[in-house]
Amino acid sequence: MLYLHSLQEAEETFKALSTPMRLRILELVYENNNLSLNDLAEALGLTNSAISLHVGKLEGAGLVTIKTTSGKRGIRKVVQPVHEKLIVDLAPQAPAQPCYKDDISVGHYTSIDAHPTCGLASPQIIIGELDNPKMFSFPERFNAGILWIGWGSITYTLPNRLHAGQRLTELQISFEISSECPEVNEDYPSDIYFEINGVPLGKWISPGDYGIRKGMLSPAWWPDLLNQYGLLKTLIINKDGTYIDGTHRISKHTIDDLNIDYNSSIEFKLSVPKDTANCGGLTLFGQYFGDYSQDICVKAYYEEIN
Repeated sequence: MLYLHSLQEAEETFKALSTPMRLRILELVYENNNLSLNDLAEALGLTNSAISLHVGKLEGAGLVTIKTTSGKRGIRKVVQPVHEKLIVDLAPQAPAQPCYKDDISVGHYTSIDAHPTCGLASPQIIIGELDNPKMFSFPERFNAGILWIGWGSITYTLPNRLHAGQRLTELQISFEISSECPEVNEDYPSDIYFEINGVPLGKWISPGDYGIRKGMLSPAWWPDLLNQYGLLKTLIINKDGTYIDGTHRISKHTIDDLNIDYNSSIEFKLSVPKDTANCGGLTLFGQYFGDYSQDICVKAYYEEIN
C-alpha cells in the first residue's frame, strides 16, 4: 500500500498517472507482472524509447519497479507493480505527535513455540534444516530475514523508550505477514492472534500463503515452493481500541488497558493456536524477503504529562 500523507507528497504520483497511456501500462502490469519493456511496447504500439519514458515516470513515482532477468534473446527488463492500493490524505494533517521508532529483525524474538511446517533463513542461506524446531534456538537466528511456523507462537520484547513524564498514547506495529502452508497456497486462511503483556488484542485472518510469483525482494536462490511474499499489516492500539490498518477494529482493548509506563516491559506475542478454526500458521518477512523493505517496525506515540 502506498500511503501519501498530503497533496504535496502526492504530486509526483499524480504527475505519473496524468496520462491515459501510463494508466494503461499499469493495468497491463497488474494483469501480468512478467511483461518486459519490449512486451509493453509491442502491446501498446509504442517505440522502445516512448515506453521507456512512460515506465521511467511510473518508476520515479515508486509505482513500478524494473527487474532485469535473462531471456532467450538476452537480457529482459521486466516491469512489476509495487503497491496493491493507493491512499492519499486530501485534508491537511494535524501537527505530528512525537513518537519513538524502532525496527526489529524477525530473528530477534525472545521466545518461540514453533511446530512444523517451520523454518527460518538469512538472506544467504536456510538456517539449519527445515521442519526442525530446535533450529530456532541456533545463534544464527539473529540473522534471519524470514521465519515461519505451522502453529505455535512468537514473542518479541519491544523497546520502551518512554521517559518519566511521558505517557503512551498509541502503539503501531507494522509487519509483512502471511499464512504458512506446506509449499504455497493462495487460499489458506489462518487465525493469527495478537497479545501485548498478556492482554489479548484480537485476531486477524490471513487469507493465504502467497507464492504465484517471486517475492520482489527475495534472494535469487530462494526456492519457488517456499513462502514468497505477504501482506503489509499494521496493528494499532490507541484510546479507541485495537485495529488492523486503522480501519478494521479487532478488539475493544485500548492503550490504557496495557498499563504501559516508562518502567514497563512490552512483550508482543503473535500466535496461531493448534485448536483455532483456521490453523494455517504464520510467516514473517524481514527487509530482504517478500515485497516490503522493512523489518518489524514499531512506533510508540506519546504525550508529555508534566
